[in-house]
Amino acid sequence: MRREFALLSIILFVVSVSLLVSIIAHYIYIPGINIRPLAHIYLNTTYNLVNRNFTANSPEAVTAIVWDYRGLDTVFETTVFYLAIIGSIALGRGLFKFSKSSGETGLSIIVKSVSRITTPMIVTVAVSIALHGHLTPGGGFQGGSTAAVAPLIIIIAFSQYFLIERGISKDLMLVIRSLGLLMIGIVAITAYFIGVFTKTPAFVLQNQAKTVSPVSLPAYLGGQLISGTLWFFNLAEFFAVLAGFTIVILLLVIPERAFKSDVK
Repeated sequence: MRREFALLSIILFVVSVSLLVSIIAHYIYIPGINIRPLAHIYLNTTYNLVNRNFTANSPEAVTAIVWDYRGLDTVFETTVFYLAIIGSIALGRGLFKFSKSSGETGLSIIVKSVSRITTPMIVTVAVSIALHGHLTPGGGFQGGSTAAVAPLIIIIAFSQYFLIERGISKDLMLVIRSLGLLMIGIVAITAYFIGVFTKTPAFVLQNQAKTVSPVSLPAYLGGQLISGTLWFFNLAEFFAVLAGFTIVILLLVIPERAFKSDVK
């Protein structure tokens, strides 16, 4: 009786909420189909071949906004994520010294075989998302998050010892994440230092030339559109996010007995 009552309650709740939303939908504000003035500005400046002093040279407006229009905010967000990873590592300091002696070898041969096929596919898609983030929806964070699924699948299919015994540890991932953040920092100040050496006005996180600053990073590389700094930012963010999530995953799969042993 309890199960039937709980199921009936859920059904009544869903139906009631649906009816309520349908009724009040006529009295609440629903955004129109017209583009807002702010959206007009973004759409007209993200990729503008006519006015090259007023464009991010990226057809993907979201990436342009994230790394160009509000690039400083994105750098701070990446820094906060990095500090969160550092905090997680501090809690698990000194771990990952255990071996495969417990006999845990992962799942069945079928799961392992499928994982060997799907894992490279996941990484390939993730890299594509990151490298084309300035052209199509996606970017470094989305690509890195997708790629982090690969080590998670490996850990589930082959056990947590599979990565550790092959040298893929939290320390290595921390180095990779640090290098990714270092690359972000270097790209962020490149235009500024070009301005310093050429005695030309320039800014930190500058991408393309502006009216008050003629410094512009190349929008094309080998005939391919890279949108100046945006491609490099996405690449660096890809490695930083991939390494960061992998660290968290490695920490979460620590066997309780190993954790208690190291704590003692």
